[in-house]
Amino acid sequence: MRIPPMSQYRRLLPASRIVATAAAAATFTLATAFSPQHTSAQPALARSALAHPTPARPALSRPASAQSAAAQQAEPDPKRWSSAIQSFEEWDRKNSHPKDALLFVGSSTIVNWHTAQSFREWPVINRGFGGSHLAEVTHYADQVVLPYAPRAIVLYAGDNDIAAGRSAEQVSNDFAAFVARVRAKLPQTPIVFLSIKPSGARWAHWPTMQDANRRIAEQCRRGEKLTFVDVGAALLNDRGVPRDELFLSDRLHLNADGYAACERVLRPVLGEVMK
Repeated sequence: MRIPPMSQYRRLLPASRIVATAAAAATFTLATAFSPQHTSAQPALARSALAHPTPARPALSRPASAQSAAAQQAEPDPKRWSSAIQSFEEWDRKNSHPKDALLFVGSSTIVNWHTAQSFREWPVINRGFGGSHLAEVTHYADQVVLPYAPRAIVLYAGDNDIAAGRSAEQVSNDFAAFVARVRAKLPQTPIVFLSIKPSGARWAHWPTMQDANRRIAEQCRRGEKLTFVDVGAALLNDRGVPRDELFLSDRLHLNADGYAACERVLRPVLGEVMK
């Protein structure tokens, strides 16, 4: 399938909004940045329980004998997050959560983001867990999304999926499955997808990540109440490579400056969807 050029997405549409920042140099940037941390509704217990397992790096070219192992990597067992999900459920049984909240959900980019402090203008719930994949977020939607009936959802995932061997098409399909799962119960809730971010640690996967971003951006362009936010240019330098000063020493996770760069791109979008 031919993927449309990014220039096609650089406009704000009423039903589905695509927010893109200018690409650095001649490199097409579609990176993600946006990940919230906990608010009054994210238990400290859950944060401590959310381990960040590092997916094994797939070889750039896999021999036939490695196909089965790669498939297993690409589709991990959601049960690995059961203790983290139980922590959320336990906290929810003992505490109330804000109504009409802005819900952040996804992988460690969300876990590590101090979303309640970063977006004080709105009630925030953070339900990020570990190094989760998109399919795992969908699997646990009944626990980490639907109970809160949020005003809007911000989703970041896909990074770990591709690093573990999942294809751009599979990640795009996983996003469609998440949207369908949410729409079945919350048909009018806006969903904001933060583009999969570039990083030094996973730079070899960037072409696949760009492909996944293009596919998801197209879904958002065609869908209702879907917004794609591209923060790639904010994380790349003038040579089109990740800015190490915006990342922790692992060159994968964002530091405070990296999150600040993402917030500047995301905040105007949230101002629209949270009206």
